[in-house]
Amino acid sequence: MTSPSPAGRPSPRRRWTEIVAAQTRMLRAERRTPILQVLKTAVAALAAWSVCILLIPQQVPVFAAIAAIIVVQPSVNQSFASALQRSAGVIVGVLVAYFAALVFGSPSWLILVAIVASLLVAWALRFPQSSTVQVPISAMLVLSIGSATPGYAVDRIIETVIGAIIGVVVNWLIVPPVSLQPADDAVGRLGAEIAVVLESLARVLSSPDDAERNRYQVLVEARLLTPMRTKATAAVDTATESLRFNPRRSAHRESLERDQELLAMLSILVTRVTGMARALNDHFDATLHSEPTAAGIAEELRRAAHDLRLVLANAEIPGADLEALTDELPALTSPLRTLVPDPTHWVLLGSLLEDLRRVREEILAAVQDAPPRS
Repeated sequence: MTSPSPAGRPSPRRRWTEIVAAQTRMLRAERRTPILQVLKTAVAALAAWSVCILLIPQQVPVFAAIAAIIVVQPSVNQSFASALQRSAGVIVGVLVAYFAALVFGSPSWLILVAIVASLLVAWALRFPQSSTVQVPISAMLVLSIGSATPGYAVDRIIETVIGAIIGVVVNWLIVPPVSLQPADDAVGRLGAEIAVVLESLARVLSSPDDAERNRYQVLVEARLLTPMRTKATAAVDTATESLRFNPRRSAHRESLERDQELLAMLSILVTRVTGMARALNDHFDATLHSEPTAAGIAEELRRAAHDLRLVLANAEIPGADLEALTDELPALTSPLRTLVPDPTHWVLLGSLLEDLRRVREEILAAVQDAPPRS
């Protein structure tokens, strides 16, 4: 009979159950691999096996199938890089095994020496992790199996190269993946959230009700733009990677360039909007709403939010929330005229005006460059 656990502590059985559940979750991906990727991998493995059976009938083409499976990656460029890395690792591993056997003969301890030497050679050549692992594996297999199988080393190189080539060709021919939709969505969400923060800043400047509480909320919202920008940058980089060496890149090049240009503009806006939220939080006081310039800045912020949504609408970004767009004409049509502010407010208002100037320049440039909506 086990003693009960102290109050507030889970029982040993429950702790072990939680540990096992946590380890099990580590074995599962957040999202399934696309079924098309699985089918392409199977086709590449079968094709590599069949080709090598015809060319090298004396060997079971295990390594050709392995190479084909590994080389079918989420993008054609990654497949090409994986093919080069795996082929280079196999060739270097075979050469290390050959020269080790040539110098030391075939003692039993030679395999251990070859493994260490292979890792050092891969380190000296600055191979990536995938090639570094492949070098000692190839050397070990050549020394352990190749001694009893004439021509094994050469056949292993040929098999691996054939499998890698077939993996690249299959990934290139069968609907090569294009990752533009996640980039569109991430850029659209970033732009929509910047517009929301601009309107929140305008609300704090123009409405004295709950301004003290709202300015903290705006600062939190503005700071959350930075991780959104990081996520959008990663999505655009992935889209760029997916189009490199992709036969469908011509059809999607304009969309990718549009996302890249929008992201560059939105990145500047994130910096400026975050600075405005920080300045408003640090230098806010209850008499700010009496300043005529504060009301003017608030109106310009609302216009900037509108025109930013207009830019996203003209770019046909599907991930952006365009429900708040009520007018299809630019609102930032005239510069803001300011009066000399109260000495207690000039630092804050000056900071807001400078950031607003850059925001206005970026959005106006994007509006002027965008084609008219049909």
